[in-house]
Amino acid sequence: MSDLTKVENFTYSGQKIFDKAQDFLPINGTDYVELYVGNAKQAAHYYKTALGFQDLAYAGLETGVRDRTSYVLQQGKICLVLTTPFNPESDIAHHLIKHGDGVKVIALWVDDAYDAFEQTTSRGATPYMQPITVENKDGEVRFSGIHTYGDTVHIFVERKNYKGLFLPGYEKLDTGYNPGWTGLKYIDHMVGNVELGSMNKWANFYGNVMGFANLITFDDKDISTEYTALMSKVMTNGNGYIKFPINEPAIGKKKSQVEEYLDFYKGPGCQHIAVATDDIVFTVSEMKKRGLEFLHVPGTYYDTVEARVGHISEDLNTLKKWGIMVDRDEEGYLLQIFTKPVEDRPTLFFEIIQRKGAKSFGKGNFQALFKSIEAEQERRGTL
Repeated sequence: MSDLTKVENFTYSGQKIFDKAQDFLPINGTDYVELYVGNAKQAAHYYKTALGFQDLAYAGLETGVRDRTSYVLQQGKICLVLTTPFNPESDIAHHLIKHGDGVKVIALWVDDAYDAFEQTTSRGATPYMQPITVENKDGEVRFSGIHTYGDTVHIFVERKNYKGLFLPGYEKLDTGYNPGWTGLKYIDHMVGNVELGSMNKWANFYGNVMGFANLITFDDKDISTEYTALMSKVMTNGNGYIKFPINEPAIGKKKSQVEEYLDFYKGPGCQHIAVATDDIVFTVSEMKKRGLEFLHVPGTYYDTVEARVGHISEDLNTLKKWGIMVDRDEEGYLLQIFTKPVEDRPTLFFEIIQRKGAKSFGKGNFQALFKSIEAEQERRGTL
């Protein structure tokens, strides 16, 4: 077993968990998430239309970039970079051929990118980007980067001496097409799927190399149905701004969602991005109007919600109409819903979450969620 904090030592209140996270790598939050995609222009149109992101910045031939194009979109504190290569022999193109559209970079906002590189590589991280300073008329940004699970990387971004729109090399993007936002505020957590037997390895990586602590552990008794199961460790940094659940498959009668992901993504990667809202009914109703597809929650799920969760402010019939699930912990409750995959391969999807005090991840919804996912797997013939 890992020597990191186990679930029985977990507390939602106070500083018990966060005190266990070491402070050698202060992180201020998620800076941006970069997805490699087959057609950045069309992907940007989708993320604006379906999820309510807005134009922010652009880099490509018109800005002097000769090997790729990138569209930068923003909503609340969430910044997505959608990148497509021009050269079919490039590393980006090879990544796309292997994985399809998916998350390549989870960029972390730090006070000192050079020190972040030294702290993590000295503890065993594999370098991805040597420390570099990039300047323009708006100041300078310092970068560095390390590898994590699969082909996913972390880039450390230090921008305290930069006053520009996004990053040097990018110009303002203004397509004239910006459907209204859908109420997304920030990234709540990002989930990584890894191979059987690798969960503890990567939990220890985040603990030992990046100073994270184990917030909570779920085993196959917590996350399972009659047919499939998985295990998960949630890792968090010291201030709790960054949370990375790490999933691995568990033995079951049929192929789990993690195994399906690994088969189609061709290795470990980011399974889903959980984005927070202050009004999940508004967010979900807007997204459904725009064509975003969500997992179906059986109507019978709502028969036991009141007994299991107790009083909530929202109308249960409204939540049932939109397929929004509810769970409670000792700090409060949360509301959540999961999209279907947002590309043709059954890989990356989004979770929409609204926290009403709860610090947990919806353990009481796991079985209903798994049954919904299994129904989709059965339709795809991959269960």
